[in-house]
Amino acid sequence: MDAAESMAEDQPSPPETGPSETVGGLTEREMQILAFERQWWRHAGAKENAIRERFSLSSTRYYQLLNTLLEKPEAVEADPMLVKRLRKTRAARQRKRGARRLGIELS
Repeated sequence: MDAAESMAEDQPSPPETGPSETVGGLTEREMQILAFERQWWRHAGAKENAIRERFSLSSTRYYQLLNTLLEKPEAVEADPMLVKRLRKTRAARQRKRGARRLGIELS
């Protein structure tokens, strides 16, 4: 046995991948959320029902996680077009909500 082999044996083995293990800086759940947003319309029924069935989350909690995910640079790296589209949709909804509060009609 040479020195390199003996050093390799002394190193701890890497931890096994679990549900919170990261892939490209994103957790498995975050990757699943991006995949769901990419194709949620394929699920039968309302999106809220599909969220509850697939993630066992309320739609409010799901959207909180999604909004946090959209701010991560790793999400942009994983799927830039999807993240940009979702950010654009979110910004448009925020503008409309703000305008409604001020009594302004946006078209």
